[in-house]
Amino acid sequence: MHNLIDQLQAHGHLSADGYRQLLTTGDASAVALLHERARAVSQATWGRGIFVRGLIELSNVCRNDCYYCGIRRSNHDVARYTLSADEVLQCCHQGEAAGFRTFVLQGGEWDESRDQWIADLVTAIRQRWPHCAITLSLGERRTRDSYALWRECGANRYLLRHETHNASHYATLHPADMSRDHRLQCLAWLKELGYQTGTGMMIGSPGQTVDHLVEDIEYIAEVRPEMIGLGPFIPHPDTPLGHHRAGSVDLTLRLYSIFRLMFPQALIPSTTALATLTPSGRLDGILAGANVVMPNLSPTQRREQYAIYAGKASSGAEAAEGIAALERQLATIGYHIDWGRGDHKQFR
Repeated sequence: MHNLIDQLQAHGHLSADGYRQLLTTGDASAVALLHERARAVSQATWGRGIFVRGLIELSNVCRNDCYYCGIRRSNHDVARYTLSADEVLQCCHQGEAAGFRTFVLQGGEWDESRDQWIADLVTAIRQRWPHCAITLSLGERRTRDSYALWRECGANRYLLRHETHNASHYATLHPADMSRDHRLQCLAWLKELGYQTGTGMMIGSPGQTVDHLVEDIEYIAEVRPEMIGLGPFIPHPDTPLGHHRAGSVDLTLRLYSIFRLMFPQALIPSTTALATLTPSGRLDGILAGANVVMPNLSPTQRREQYAIYAGKASSGAEAAEGIAALERQLATIGYHIDWGRGDHKQFR
């Protein structure tokens, strides 16, 4: 195991069997070494500053019917909302005043009739806060033109998790009107357009195997995204997959470390899903190699309505107003907030 970790750190890749061994080993000392090496690489590349992104959840209206998501189209128990442009700009104003230099606009997937609304919003943010980065996480688009429009208006980054690269597994998580191939095409368009592109998967989603995860690792190695977003699967009771158990925190942390050793320059968030499953989740993610956190800037009365999974953490150190608590938490493990934009570094 230790030799595999040496190889991964030295060369940035392993054989499929090597990844499989790291994901399944019961050798606690090897897992501890994996996290230690990833932490050292992250500190050597980025220092001990953790970048903060202000998360603004635009809307819980979604045209898709994914089998795991609490805001799926068929869930009629959701109280739907959409923020106005003025509400979003007010969130940005409060965030910028607090020190945030990146805004993440996330929401359910809308149809293309709302593309111009997003474009106008991005333009307004870019004009008012030209020094800030704008990340979009608004799902798939039917054509490249939508992404091109938003890029032209000033969006810098786009996060679109591929969820799973395996086509058969993808079909167990999504309805027939969704296509793994189209999702991968969207990611290719984003890279072509010059977005800092993020992808990733849910860990422990129903039906997922270790071989699926190895396939995901190899896909991400090919795409070389600037951002890698991973989180454990958390079921939502009002979905077809709501009876499945949550994904493994341990396996999620192993993947953080594997990707940090593969991509020292990547931006890897320690996700809210980790903090939802365990109180130490956010710090554990950082100690496994993550270098980004995303406190919630959304209006407080809307946060519970953006329930993509059950029990989503959105208060305390997970919220923008809890930034002092976050700073104190980070200090307990020897880290601090970095208020910079945190643009990705050039790949080796």
